[in-house]
Amino acid sequence: MKRLAIPAAALFLCSCGLQPMYAGGGNGMVARSLADVAVPAIEGQQGWLVRNALIDRLGTAGATGARYRLEVRLDDKLEGLGLLGNDTIARERRTLRARYQLVDAQDGKVLLDATAGSDAGIDVVGSEYATIAAEQTALENLARVVADQIVTKVSLRLRSGGDSASK
Repeated sequence: MKRLAIPAAALFLCSCGLQPMYAGGGNGMVARSLADVAVPAIEGQQGWLVRNALIDRLGTAGATGARYRLEVRLDDKLEGLGLLGNDTIARERRTLRARYQLVDAQDGKVLLDATAGSDAGIDVVGSEYATIAAEQTALENLARVVADQIVTKVSLRLRSGGDSASK
């Protein structure tokens, strides 16, 4: 019975129109399009972290003359949440939000205008060093999460055809 279920499921998936995003691996259409996206410098330490994560995921280490440009603006917030009886903060939340646009470098047309973001909770402990290290680690993790979200949306946009505008 199980022998029949697996081929039937495979036939069903093939007929539903699902296609792998990265078909063809590094030579596939999406991978080649992603490698043709330049990421200009982004302001601040969080910008440096996000840009490096984007470059790692896009595969655009030295992209000059790229067809697309990814413009990113970040908003990084660190706020105290829990107050103890002596008015000291017991918990913080770090939020990293990105507003980004995928721009056709040839004609300046905006192909994608979207946002991405994530947040992380941080315990504030007695050691100032440990708290600063936790804040830094949270920022590094958030930069990777935001970069993943951006690359996913850019991949979907480029896969659907990079020529028509979409929001």
